[in-house]
This record gives sequence, C-alpha cells and structure tokens, in this order.
Amino acid sequence: MTSSRDRLLTAANGVGAIASAHADEGEHLRRLPAPVVAALRDADLMRMAVPSAYGGPEADPLTIVECIEAVARADGAAGWCCMIASTTSSLAAFLHPDFAAPIYSDPKVVSGGVFAPNGKAVGDGDSWLVDGRWMWGSGTQHCQWIVGGALADDGTQHVMFFAADDIEFHDTWHTHGLRGSGSLDFSVTGARVPRGRTVVPAAGVRYVDTPLAAFPNFTLLAIGVAAVTLGLARRALDEIVALGTDKRPQFSQRTIAQMGTNQTDLAKAEASVRAARSLLLDEIATAWDAVVRGGKVEVADRVKIRLAGAHAAEAAARATDVAYTMAGGSSVFSSNPLQRCWRDVHVATQHIMVAPRLYETMGKHLFGLDIDSTML
Repeated sequence: MTSSRDRLLTAANGVGAIASAHADEGEHLRRLPAPVVAALRDADLMRMAVPSAYGGPEADPLTIVECIEAVARADGAAGWCCMIASTTSSLAAFLHPDFAAPIYSDPKVVSGGVFAPNGKAVGDGDSWLVDGRWMWGSGTQHCQWIVGGALADDGTQHVMFFAADDIEFHDTWHTHGLRGSGSLDFSVTGARVPRGRTVVPAAGVRYVDTPLAAFPNFTLLAIGVAAVTLGLARRALDEIVALGTDKRPQFSQRTIAQMGTNQTDLAKAEASVRAARSLLLDEIATAWDAVVRGGKVEVADRVKIRLAGAHAAEAAARATDVAYTMAGGSSVFSSNPLQRCWRDVHVATQHIMVAPRLYETMGKHLFGLDIDSTML
C-alpha cells in the first residue's frame, strides 16, 4: 500500500515537469499559470496541512518540506505558492469546525494570505467589519479563501478568513525574482467576517487536536520558506554540472568541469547545501518526534529549527551564487535556468522567516538573553 508520504512526494516530482514547462509563462503573467495551479491542487500539494478530519493529507512537516523542495527545484514560483498555500492550510485545525469544514472539506479549495496584522476590525454584532491592505499576497489570485491578520477594536489579534469576492488585488508585483508567484498586494474594505471565521493565535485553541496542529505555525512557515531555497540551490547545482561538461569559457582550452578552481568551488557548494539540508531535516525530525509523543516544541527547540532554516537559506543562496558565477556569460540569458534560480533565491532570502536579521534573535537566545518568541 502506498503511504500518504510516498504519494505526495511522487506527486511533487510529477508536478515539477508541468511547473517547469510553464515557468516562462508564469514570469510573463507574474502569477502561476492555470495548468500549474490545477496540477498542484489536484495532487493535494496546496493543502498538505489540512487535517484528515476534513479529508486532507495531514502530512508531517518533513514530508511538507521535501515536497515543497521538489516543486521549487522545478520552478521556484510554483514551490513558493505550494509553500504558502500548504502552510496557510494548517489554520484549518484552529478554525471553528462550523467554518473550517465548509472551507477545507472541499479538495478544490486553495487558501493563502498574510498573517501580519495590517487590518483593522470593528465588532458589529456577530461579525467583524474589516479594512486593511497586505503585501506579499503570494498566490492569492488563485485562492478561494484568503487570510489577513487584523487588530480588532477589543485589542485582540485575529487571522480573518475572507472570501475571494471580498478581495481587491493591486498590481504591485514587479520584481526581479519569484515573478510567477503573484505575490501582489491585496486589500479589503468593509469586509464582513463572521466572528467564528477567524483564528485568534494568542488563544491557542485547537479544534482538531493532532500532532500537526501542535507543531508551531510560524516554525512551519519558516521551514517551508527554507525548503524553497534548498530546491532552488539543488536546481542551480544540477544546471552547472550539466553545463560544465561541454562549455569552454572564452579563451580557455578546458571545459568548466575541467578547471580545478571550479571543481573545488562545486564540491564546497555541494557539501554546504547538503549539510544545511541535513541539519534542517534533523532538527525538524527531532521536534516532530517530541510532538508525536505528546510533547511540545519548546522555545529552545524552535530556536534550533529557525536557526537551521536561516542557515539553509543562506547556504542555498551562496551555492546558487557559485553556480551562477561559474557559468559565466551563459547565466545572464533568460533562456538559462541559472539566472532564474539566482533571481528567485535572492527574493526568497528576503522573507522575514529566514532573513539574516533573524540571527540576532537566535544569538540572543544562545547567550541566555530574553527574546520575543511569539513569531518563532
């Protein structure tokens, strides 16, 4: 019998071929092409964290990371949208069943959005009236339900679920990388949200009490972002190996692969990416084992995972830089996948979940100083 993990990983590798074939179209559209959305959706790769209680895969964090990595290896934008949609779907466990079931029991539903509390909510009877605008709305144009963080007039912070019809999209996604992710701004004006169709992160209420629901949401998001960068680095290293076999740089009698400096640089980059990946997967596995046994992912454990995620993103960017530089003039052309890998990875590393400034927080904890752990 094929396990859910095997099924999802096989699907991720299969969808990769479709994502790769439509990558140029996605760059032009500045959003994910419809065939790629359909392939990811039909393979359950946009809802990997939906609980089995709602008919979802309820994949473990390791499987989620490896699937995102496989899709990103084919196309960074597709991997990014896979990551956003699946990590957002983890909210299903925290949403009241009266609202979660109608949304997440439909296998065709894709959700996405932004947790940042950029909206304002005013109570109005059994509903909230919400106004707000959010950046980095990755993949929201192909979502049926879109979340946005909001601060309510009673001082509580919510993640509001908006129907797609409530959303106005803004053409802001003009970037050098991850163009196909469609990470544009979106807004709502006077959107009415039933009080039960929100998640209050501080409350910590789990309506579906599973190990995945006990795994910290922000940690899940962070390792998803790191997985995208690892997929991009893997693609970049594969591309330079393929190119280096035959290409002779100008004024050289040797191919890229025959040059000692390149051999050394490739070996170091390969070791760095594989070591960073292994560290990340090891920390995730340790935390997941604790959760499965009924424990918690404590702050110290979250720090280890987040440190591993930031390190993975940094190592991935360095390795992609090595491959891009080693290719010489070939890598600057849009027909060469290396230039897209290079552009995409340097957008991914700007995400707050893996950005370099995270090291300061991790370092404070390692020194035994107090840190704000709310977003770990």
